[in-house]
Amino acid sequence: MKTMKRNLLFAAIATALPLASAQASVIVLDFENINSSYPTINYANIQEFYNGGTSSQGTSGTNFGVSFEDNARAICLNTLGTTSGCSNTSRGGLGDPNSQRGGLFFTAGNETTMNFAAGFETGFSFFYSAINQGGSVQVFDGLDGTGNLLATLNLSTTASSCSGYGAGFCPFVAAGVNFAGTARSVNWGGVANQVVFDDVTFGSSTPGEVPVPGTLGIVGLGLVGLARMRRRKK
Repeated sequence: MKTMKRNLLFAAIATALPLASAQASVIVLDFENINSSYPTINYANIQEFYNGGTSSQGTSGTNFGVSFEDNARAICLNTLGTTSGCSNTSRGGLGDPNSQRGGLFFTAGNETTMNFAAGFETGFSFFYSAINQGGSVQVFDGLDGTGNLLATLNLSTTASSCSGYGAGFCPFVAAGVNFAGTARSVNWGGVANQVVFDDVTFGSSTPGEVPVPGTLGIVGLGLVGLARMRRRKK
């Protein structure tokens, strides 16, 4: 009986660990706190905010090893009660409440590039709003939009306006893609000032996906159970 319980416990942990590991590898860029104040109309260039450095306004975030071209900026997103001194863009109260003040857009040219030197696999996703002009997103296995093209997403225009948020670019919609290989850069294409992104997610075709607490809990309970069995054996 004890052997059967132990085998079942090992099986549960073996099943949960790969899932927890895969989910833990998912990285989400929420573009919060890049602008040095909120609300603001003075948008920061993202630059090395997610790469161990700073934005153009001297702010810094978690070092994920992700860098942006100079035309990539952090737009101020309207929230309830904050419709002036910000922008014409909002999440409209949808999505993670901790990711509703900042987004990604570009202000010059017809594209901007994001590099992830360490690379990411499996999938890529985000939320976006583009009410006048669509856009496209391309995933490459080389830096600076070079090498093999692993995936392309063509972005259609989205619905406009969310009541109470004073924003035409609202709500955001989800987009994502799975691919084979290791990606190291992403090109965001479209018309400058006409498409906004948020919750950029590496490692999943579902934007904003994070490790499931329940799965991690199963792993924890399994390890506790193993420890108890060893103590009883002693």
